Amino acid sequence: MLVPKLVTTLKDYNRQQFFSDLTAGIIVGVVALPLAIAFAIASGVSPERGLITAIVAGFLISALGGSRVQIGGPTGAFVVIIYGIVQEYGLEGLTVATLMAGVMLLVMGFAKLGSIIKFVPAPLVTGFTSGIAVIIFSSQVKDFLGLQMGDVPANFLEKITAYSGNIGTASLPAIGVGLMSLAIILVWPRINRRIPGPFVALIAATAVVQLAGIDVETVGSRFGTLSATIPTPVMPRMSFADMTALVVPAFSIALLGAVESLLSAVVADGMIGSRHRANMELVAQGVANIVSPLFGGIPATGAIARTATNVRNGGRTPVAGIIHALTLLLITLFFGKWAALIPMATLAAILVVVAYHMSEWRTFREELAAPKGDVAVLLATFFLTVIVDLTVAIEIGMVLSAFLFMHRMSELTAVNAVTRQLDREARDQSDVLLADLVPRSIPAGVEVFEISGAFFFGAAEAFKETLTAVGRKPKVLVIRMRDVSLLDSTGLRALRDVVRRSKTERTLVLVAEIHAQPLAVLERSPLHEELGAGQIYPTLEDALDRAREFMAARQPTPVTPFPAARKPD
Repeated sequence: MLVPKLVTTLKDYNRQQFFSDLTAGIIVGVVALPLAIAFAIASGVSPERGLITAIVAGFLISALGGSRVQIGGPTGAFVVIIYGIVQEYGLEGLTVATLMAGVMLLVMGFAKLGSIIKFVPAPLVTGFTSGIAVIIFSSQVKDFLGLQMGDVPANFLEKITAYSGNIGTASLPAIGVGLMSLAIILVWPRINRRIPGPFVALIAATAVVQLAGIDVETVGSRFGTLSATIPTPVMPRMSFADMTALVVPAFSIALLGAVESLLSAVVADGMIGSRHRANMELVAQGVANIVSPLFGGIPATGAIARTATNVRNGGRTPVAGIIHALTLLLITLFFGKWAALIPMATLAAILVVVAYHMSEWRTFREELAAPKGDVAVLLATFFLTVIVDLTVAIEIGMVLSAFLFMHRMSELTAVNAVTRQLDREARDQSDVLLADLVPRSIPAGVEVFEISGAFFFGAAEAFKETLTAVGRKPKVLVIRMRDVSLLDSTGLRALRDVVRRSKTERTLVLVAEIHAQPLAVLERSPLHEELGAGQIYPTLEDALDRAREFMAARQPTPVTPFPAARKPD
């Protein structure tokens, strides 16, 4: 149902809920302020772009979304992708890629692909999430230690090499500010949980640096004076060549945005006992990622940490998310210029904590005890995210997961010759009343094969190999499909090959006990005409009766010899 949750919740809205949403919205807005700035800087863009994204996308995701409490904005998951796009295609390329991702998300929503989260394996999600956490952490070493070096390389191994070569330039004042900020973030929740620790650390560290005159790099010294206005929307110049080159990065943004937002919505549902509208959530994400870049924003999605903060502080409707965006707007307009005074070491400390929570190291450790295939997907996705690229990691992780799934499905599919078993059951049956429940003895020259499981391309080869393994060529081949729930085109082709080969060998092929889906696939194919209606039977007993008739017809009629003529006397 493509109806925003805001429309539903306003039907029984009251003053008490408004004040709860107001409190939650203001607190989440305060939490989002340092995160929006930090994520933007970590992504290789100016701080204003993070604030614009949190305001514009945050408002649209709450107003149009399918979750009661989802908070949208820039997140750590996008840091790797955005940084790579900016390095290769520039800010104009980032804008185009984000717009394209927004359109893809809209298509997903209108095509009702909201259940996409079910098809992304947990090891893959854990792998790239933990990988992103490592990259975010590694990208903050320069600012946390105050290293005197140029731009941080995008490649992880090059980062480590650059840090090693410049470790001697570390700044003790920057390290002190970073450690102080880190301590405040970790200790403050024990004192007061209503006011977020990152915001307290940001205010306290900025005040200490300014009052004590500590010489450390700040947002202003790196980026200059921050604009305290919302820019007018500008449509980027898009050529077909640019759009073609950015298809893969845009798809990565769309897929990651969809997964992250739906994961966040599922977590929120568990916290408040509600159910989100997945397709409407994707539509809202799409609109947000189309509008936000026009104002200079970066990709946005649902933020799990900010959504949880919203719930813990009483937010229960999308009004809280809208207030969060308005709070950020007011802070930007009236206090935005003060953001230039924030020490870079403080923002680095905030992102270090974000990376730690994002790493899900406990879940990662638990996944290592999973089956070997899942561990392979986990480690491949993790190391590819860290060392190569997130886009490559997701693509290869999905391919590995698909192959793993197909391998497991093929193992569940069995093709067995059951002729002797059925014949033995029939001969051993001594109860006359129960004798009708099992087939009568199977004549020589008739072979029965039973397929169990999904008869798809992963099992087609096993089917052929099993039939080939039978040395004798039967006169009648009965294929029992009572346990086949799925038949695809490759399985159908394998079946067709057997039928055609059997015709050349003058073997009659009969199909028995086929279910609705396989039968529907069979009826739409030319194989149905080749088999003929007289070779498909609802029960195995019917098929065996036909086999007996066929075998009886092939038996030569016995000829009674004439008596020998008597010799004349």
